[in-house]
Amino acid sequence: MKSAVVAVVGRPSSGKSTLVNALCGGKVSIVSPVPQTTRNKVRGILNAPAGQLVFIDTPGFHLSEKKLNRYMTDLVTSALAEVDVVLYVVDGTRPAGDEERALQAALRASSSPRVVCVNKSDSADWAPALDALAAALPPCIPLVVSALKGTGLAQLTAGLFALSPDGDQMYPEDYYTDQTPEFRIAEILREKAILQTRDEVPHAIYVRLEDVEMHDEGATLWARGFICVERESQQGILVGRGGERIRSIVADAQRELAAIFPWDVKLDIRVKVDRDWRKRDPLLRKMIR
Repeated sequence: MKSAVVAVVGRPSSGKSTLVNALCGGKVSIVSPVPQTTRNKVRGILNAPAGQLVFIDTPGFHLSEKKLNRYMTDLVTSALAEVDVVLYVVDGTRPAGDEERALQAALRASSSPRVVCVNKSDSADWAPALDALAAALPPCIPLVVSALKGTGLAQLTAGLFALSPDGDQMYPEDYYTDQTPEFRIAEILREKAILQTRDEVPHAIYVRLEDVEMHDEGATLWARGFICVERESQQGILVGRGGERIRSIVADAQRELAAIFPWDVKLDIRVKVDRDWRKRDPLLRKMIR
């Protein structure tokens, strides 16, 4: 049996989270069109006859002097030193820039074996991207996959298992993630808020839960908390006219959470201003890990 922890790395919006969800057969990471939606190391688990792979979906590797971005970039580089295998995901529709070259330099400096794949392979000639990757990260034979269509995933999984060490399972076979209910509630609330606001406030949002309890003799999971933003104008956008938008966000989150958990889910969520939260080290250290 093979057993490995696999870091999934790449630039923002390269399709890492969609790929992890496809490989693990369930929703592990939240997904949105907004770059850098993933902020934490999110674990997804693939069980197969060959063994078990534990994927760590990491934030998009982004060069920036903003404090939040530096924390997320540090999370990516630290993951390279902590895993058995690295899965490097590239969006072949975008030319390599400074971020891609910096990430490739970090990969060359890492001692972990790696698999390289070009994602979003729906309608393009990938020869130039594949040639560039093979030259940047020898010796490698980049794979072509589509997380959305499910193509190339069997070959990708076989390549990852081929590089994995022998070992016992780290999780029971029925697990596809090890996330706590609190984390899943907060992340899905954040996803729904991002999807309903898009370019208006997504990077200014974080979710803080105050209470998570079981009610109705264990039949209902109840949570109370806040979607936090940095300014009053952002608060107004999230609340919406007469509270319409926040009610819609909560309703969308409750429906998805009820499909994930074996309980009814009830959320009591308000919108709160927490000024300049992206500049506070104690909060960022607690949030990004």
